[in-house]
Order: sequence, then C-alpha cells, then structure tokens
Amino acid sequence: MSEQQAGSGKSEQVDVVVIGLGPGGEYTAQKLAEAGLSVVGVERDLVGGECPFHGCIPSKMMIRAADALAEARRATTLAGAVEVTPDWSLVAERVDRQATSHWDDSSHVTRLEDAGVRVVRGQGRLDGPGRVVVEERDGHTRTFVASRGVVLNTGTAPAVPPVEGLADTPYWTNREVMHLTELPRSLAVLGGGPIGAELAQALARFGVEVTVLEMAPRILGPVEPEASAVITDVFEREGITVLTGVEVRRVSHDHDTFRIETDGPVVEADRLLVAAGRRLHLHGLGLETVGLDPDVRALATDDRQRAGERLWAVGDITGKGQFTHVSMYQGEIVVDDVLGRDGRRADYRALSWVTFTDPEVAAVGMSERQAREAGLTVRVGHADIPESSRGWIHQAGNEGIVKVVADADRGILVGATVVSPAGGEVIGLLATAIHAEVPVSTLRGMHFAYPTFHRTIESALDDLGDLGSE
Repeated sequence: MSEQQAGSGKSEQVDVVVIGLGPGGEYTAQKLAEAGLSVVGVERDLVGGECPFHGCIPSKMMIRAADALAEARRATTLAGAVEVTPDWSLVAERVDRQATSHWDDSSHVTRLEDAGVRVVRGQGRLDGPGRVVVEERDGHTRTFVASRGVVLNTGTAPAVPPVEGLADTPYWTNREVMHLTELPRSLAVLGGGPIGAELAQALARFGVEVTVLEMAPRILGPVEPEASAVITDVFEREGITVLTGVEVRRVSHDHDTFRIETDGPVVEADRLLVAAGRRLHLHGLGLETVGLDPDVRALATDDRQRAGERLWAVGDITGKGQFTHVSMYQGEIVVDDVLGRDGRRADYRALSWVTFTDPEVAAVGMSERQAREAGLTVRVGHADIPESSRGWIHQAGNEGIVKVVADADRGILVGATVVSPAGGEVIGLLATAIHAEVPVSTLRGMHFAYPTFHRTIESALDDLGDLGSE
C-alpha cells in the first residue's frame, strides 16, 4: 500500500475498505481481495460478527440439544418409558469449544488474511466519500482512502427498552446467554420475538421455569397470526408462561431476584433476558460526512446495494432482514458491482426466514396482511399438519400449519408460512415457487411425495379454490 498526503493527515491508499466484518462484510472483503483488490477490513469486536459467536450458531446448538430432550420425552408416548436427565454442561462445552473456539476469532482473521485482506482492529468511521478514519484499540488513528469505495456492515446490538430501573440491573441479552455454564431456576424473558422465543423454549426444556412477557398482542408478531397461535399453544403446554399485551413499567433486582412490574401481574425470576429487538450501529459512523442521516431506521440502498457515492451497505443496517443469509446475499451483489460485473440485482420478493422453535416457523414473501395492503386480490389456503398423512404418523410433536397466500389475478403465490417439524426445510419448495412465480396450476400438477410434511402444501393449495388466471 502506498502512502500519500490527503487532507490534514497521512493516509493510506487502498481499493476498498469494509467497515464491519460480520458475515456479509467478511464475505465481501474476502471475495474482493481474492479478485486482486487491496482491501482493508475494520472490526471493533469479533471478526465474524454476531452470528458465529453470539447468535445463529451457538443458539442453534442449544436448540438442537433442547429438541433432543423433547424428542426423547416423546418416546414415552410412541415407544415406551424413557427417563431423561438434562445436563447443560454438555451444551456449554460444545458452544465453548466447537461453536466459538472459546470466543476466539482467529480462524476468521486467518481466512481473511490468507485471502489478502488487511484486518484492522478498531472503530471505523466515514470522513467523506471513500475516506475512512479508524481509531485503533491502542489509541492510534489511521486514515484510509478507498479508490473503489467503502462497504458498511456495522450490524446491530441488543436493544434495551427505556424501562424504569432496568439499566441498573444485571440483565442478560443474547450475548450473556451464550456464555452460560449453569442454568438459573427461573427466567423472565422480555420480548417474544424470534430470539426470545427460541431461547425461552430451549431453556425451559432444560428445566428452567420461564415466563415470556410481550408488549404486543401476540408473540412472534411479524408472522401470520395462525403461526403465532400454534407456538403459543405449544409453549403453554410445555409449561412456559406467555403474557402478551403487557406493559413492563419497572424492573428491580435485589438478593439475586428480579422483580418485573407490569400493568398486570408482577413477575419474579432469578434472571432476566432482554430480547426486545435490535438497534442499528449507525451513530458514530460519520454518515453525515457523506450526506446521510444517522437517525434513519435503515440505510436506503438501490438494487446494487449502493447507499451513496462510492458507498455500499449490507446486512442488518439495510433493513431487509436481520439474517445471515440476507447479509451474504447482499455481499455477493456488492462484489459484482465493485468489480464491474453485470451481476444479480437485489430482489426481496421471495425472502425466506426461519425461527427455530419446535415446531419451526418458516415464512417466505408476503403475509396475508401485507398482500392485502399492497392492493392484491388475495386468496388464502390453509392446511393443518396434524391432519396430514405424515402428521398423523408423527403424532407426538406434530403441531403445525401450512398457509399459502395467492394473488388471484395472476394465479401465483406471493407468500407462504409453514409451522412444522423441519419447517425450515419444507419452506424451500414454496420459496422456489414464489421466486420463480410458478403458476398455482403448475404446483397443483406436481407430485408431492407420500408421506411427507411437505405434502401438506398440496392440501393448502387445494384450499385456495379456483383462481381467475388458471
């Protein structure tokens, strides 16, 4: 890298600077470096981001263990008496050693450096188009001028609601939970979204007494109401207390006990997990130096992920879904654009996602409400998993539904939701159908293997009735 004078201080000339090395930023930096560009990757925390250390991977290890316990207990119904003794130490060791390597990001750094990326530890901020100032951990400041441009992948952090007294208590977020070596007797979960729901069920299956408090009328609010109802029923039958439509007014902590005061009941628990959404890392990023507002709910990008002059954005900060697969999808688009390739354009019509409760909740495209608000002529089809051939065979743990949302004028699906064992796999067929705009008439003419969970899709399609374009 050459050095040159730029502005009032010494700067280093590079091709690209990536601020934030979560999944999307990490992917983008590696691919651009492998293409021969000089790339600097800036990260203030762990290289790899939230997913491998405090999110997707360790949490799914916890969920896998909890689901194994639940399935073993179901054997009593299906095969004979079984006695299960939960042991959290096995989970804690697997998370520590296999998932996170003791929360060591060396493997991520090595992979990037082997590709040619220069990894700089510190806080990066924009200082005009293509210009990045990094405050390193040792107090030194470096300035980089990127001739091609800058990629932002600064992600999110747990949001903490402004509840009286909460900030003065030793509450947990998803980050602290990933480090658990011993479980509490009881846990209150503030927030019934995907993170709160997944961890609530996992810990409850290990014997923790769990109460979920959700301000909205139902848990898993963004999903279809029918899906939320299934999971709520499952939770309550598993002994999880679900309180919805409650306002938390005050939180206090004394003698190892949390006291959560609401507009209804008072909840006491040994520990409190705050899972009330995420906040964007946009402040302190210097967005104002490139004409952008740091107070926006998400950075607006075009179909090449461009957010401004020589500026791209990927991941949570784009508002397209706080999912690893979305961040990496966006990273691929940025790589093509930076390299001048006529690559793919961002298309979120068939965005799919999964919440890994048991049963899994998977969705793709529009909900029924979104489709109606978009002015479409909506037809909806339903089918119940327990009434399907595979659901009837499965019996214990067979809760779920399939819901499909069709645009009747065009005769295609625009959205679908699956609540089912392995629902995240079942949604794949529907994601393809929505992405490719496969006519419902074509889907109805398919062979659906018998007896499978995905065969329930056929019943949901039948429930649509006749569509005008078929």
